[in-house]
Amino acid sequence: MDFVSAPMYKLVEVFENDPNLVVEYINKLYDRISSIEDKIKAYITLRRLNDIISEAENLLKIRKKSCKKMRLFGIAIAVKDNISTKGIRTTCASRMLENYVPPFDATVITKLKDEGAIIIGKTNMDEFAMGSTTETSAFYPSRNPWDSTRSPGGSSGGSAAALAAGEATVALGSDTGGSIRNPAAFTATFGLKPTYGLVSRYGLIAYASSLDQIGPMARNSDDLALLLNVIAGYDSKDSTSIDIAVPDFYKSMYDLFYKEPRLRIGIAKELFEESDELVKKTAYQAVDTLCSYHECNEVSIPYAKQSVAAYYIIAMAEASSNLARYDGVRYGLKVDFENKSWIDVYRDIRTMGYGYEVKKRVALGAYVLSMGYWDMYYLRALKFRRMLKEEFNRIFHQYNVIVSPTMPILPPKLGEFLEDPIKMYYADVNTITANLIGAPAISAPAGFVNGLPVGLQIMARYFDEITILYLSKFIEESIKLRDLIAPV
Repeated sequence: MDFVSAPMYKLVEVFENDPNLVVEYINKLYDRISSIEDKIKAYITLRRLNDIISEAENLLKIRKKSCKKMRLFGIAIAVKDNISTKGIRTTCASRMLENYVPPFDATVITKLKDEGAIIIGKTNMDEFAMGSTTETSAFYPSRNPWDSTRSPGGSSGGSAAALAAGEATVALGSDTGGSIRNPAAFTATFGLKPTYGLVSRYGLIAYASSLDQIGPMARNSDDLALLLNVIAGYDSKDSTSIDIAVPDFYKSMYDLFYKEPRLRIGIAKELFEESDELVKKTAYQAVDTLCSYHECNEVSIPYAKQSVAAYYIIAMAEASSNLARYDGVRYGLKVDFENKSWIDVYRDIRTMGYGYEVKKRVALGAYVLSMGYWDMYYLRALKFRRMLKEEFNRIFHQYNVIVSPTMPILPPKLGEFLEDPIKMYYADVNTITANLIGAPAISAPAGFVNGLPVGLQIMARYFDEITILYLSKFIEESIKLRDLIAPV
């Protein structure tokens, strides 16, 4: 068995029958990482192999002693570096937190460990999740395994690159405006942003609290569903967590797959029209597989371009508030306080600790929250967001899902977005709506253009993850793009 490319759902079955194979699997995975990580740069912090082997052996002992069945026993998972992991450095790809080691686990990490998963490392990202290419990372950019001159996307680019390169079996990312779906589209992997409140944010280092959501990343729909089964659910530690019954996403996905219900699918007219021609053509081919069975109609997406402005106003305002805590006293870099005013200390810490993109967003966020401008910008953005939710509620009364290209462009060359930040912001136009309204959305591989991946996004009404997982599985079975490992 090829442990590097094997999907998680098969590995779980293998380890159930022969738990001792976990150690061999970990060794093979680390052989892969050691051979290509210098080229891909997917990880910021990679745990030592000996520590991982010891953890795997300890899991074996626990399993034999308790006979407890663990749903993710022995599975190696890569975790985005803004999710708190006890005893493992968590930097947010920023100098501000370069040496921060959390004293606690995020709720999602606790859930993964309880089910026998092994955290092998923390993946690279844009600094504080602010960016779309991982190039704002304070350490180095990650590279796309399909073309190392290009970005794997962001901000969860390291997680996606690790999956596409065979450096992890599954991964966790976070999504504020497309940060799971963007890199999934750019790397021919699968990524799901759950409904806001379905997965606990406790332990996620915040960028924009009303938009952030942790979600699963994988190389197939089955693994997404299995991982979502573990991390979803109410958490009293998170005030935004919603207390609802959580279904078995994996079983429910297959129930729909075998029942083959005919769904009403809305094809997002504006989001296709504004995409690059080759991206549009490839995404339409994937949509054709859906429309060969399901009922499809074009639907007009309200206020697509205005959504970008509203999103960035809200995100930057919340970032400005959230990042105020990094003052060198409570959190952040430590500097010499001797003979310095508080203003000088605060300025020095934030000058040294933050990169340019973070400084820019914090400054803009402070501006839109300032006296005289709060109602002109931030309040209007919140009103627009409410209106957008109402518009999409009407659309979802007519359609089960809305489909579009995940990203309107192909993976950009490294440096391309740094030269034109406005282009980077508008590249988010297809993904930000799901965050603004809090709806679930998934990106599945749709095809390739000149060897570069294209993703198809499927967005549904609140808490309808089962439907988008089913349609992701439908596409996956139709065009056979799954469990892909790039020829690094």
